[in-house]
Amino acid sequence: MLTAQITEPESDGYPIILPTMILPSITKTFEMLNDLRQNPTTDPALLLRYRDRQYAAEMLAVAIGKLNLFTWIDARGSVATESIQQHFSLARRPLDVLLTLCRAGGWIRTESDRHELTALGREHLVDHSPWFLGPYYAPIVDSPIAQGCLQVLQHDRPANWQASEDGNDWHASMMDEAFAKGFTDLMNCRGTAMGQVLADKTGSFLADCKHILDVGGGSGIYSSTLVAKHDHLRATVLEQAPVDRLTRDEIVRHGLQDRIDVVQGNMFTDPWPAVADCILLSNVLHDWDVPEIRTLIQKTAAALPSGGRVIIHEAFLDDDKSGPLPVAEYSVLLVNITRGKCYCPAEYGEILADSGFDVGPYQDTIADRGFITAIKR
Repeated sequence: MLTAQITEPESDGYPIILPTMILPSITKTFEMLNDLRQNPTTDPALLLRYRDRQYAAEMLAVAIGKLNLFTWIDARGSVATESIQQHFSLARRPLDVLLTLCRAGGWIRTESDRHELTALGREHLVDHSPWFLGPYYAPIVDSPIAQGCLQVLQHDRPANWQASEDGNDWHASMMDEAFAKGFTDLMNCRGTAMGQVLADKTGSFLADCKHILDVGGGSGIYSSTLVAKHDHLRATVLEQAPVDRLTRDEIVRHGLQDRIDVVQGNMFTDPWPAVADCILLSNVLHDWDVPEIRTLIQKTAAALPSGGRVIIHEAFLDDDKSGPLPVAEYSVLLVNITRGKCYCPAEYGEILADSGFDVGPYQDTIADRGFITAIKR
């Protein structure tokens, strides 16, 4: 037989009497919601940078030891992107990532699409300089990660996802439930802090919204933090199998199953639920090249009413692609394991404008991340 006791919470000033067996689960739910509502007091940027930059050294090693890129540029004074692409037979997307890394690192400068070495690059990255550092990078120039960097530069194919034995890239690997679980946990652990700050910074933008569609929402952590902090919001997460099952479990763990739905579907090939007045694209677009991004933005426009809103939450480059260095390094990771890279607000803004959106300014959040907003005309 269940015993009962008087406990919190109170409703209209009267205490609620609850069975003691139910109390632990309700208390745990309140604790989970409170965790989602509290911002961290510190910025974990440096801790994430150690992980996010792990491919950057090998990309530089390839540029020095395999391409001898800096010596070649120095011999010509300045060169256009197309000349680099043609001479070395490099693909457009990864070359853009490499040149962005070189600008952010301070080794080249770019003006009107012509690239020349800085003093730092000329002294330390040109093979006939007395201060040439090429031998310092020689031990890693043939490492598996460096080989992957060279592969993606030459063939525009993502290298293997770290220890993946079947040769699949990240997108194909996500169809495996065990891999999907590990990767979703990886994204979820950083998403709690990022989502809480995003929820705070977008509060006024979301004030008149009622329902968020979280496209490719992974564990649903960003929907969960937004809904937990803004009581007027509901959310729907669109995710493909098998991730959608993991998403449901996470939402139940947060006690938000009454306010967040999960719909299984492929964001490219399946129709999007017609429920939202705001669409969230959080850490989604950077996985794709420009044609796929255009497709997703067009689907965003089609799913929203006039006045509907969109939030793009990412790690953004500066509009001139000269930094920030941590984001340029992270872009090297992305180009090796996905079909995308990091983009700048201007690149997204152009695509949004073409699809009928008025675009707002970029805003920082936490951990080298930020967001832009747009409203459908």
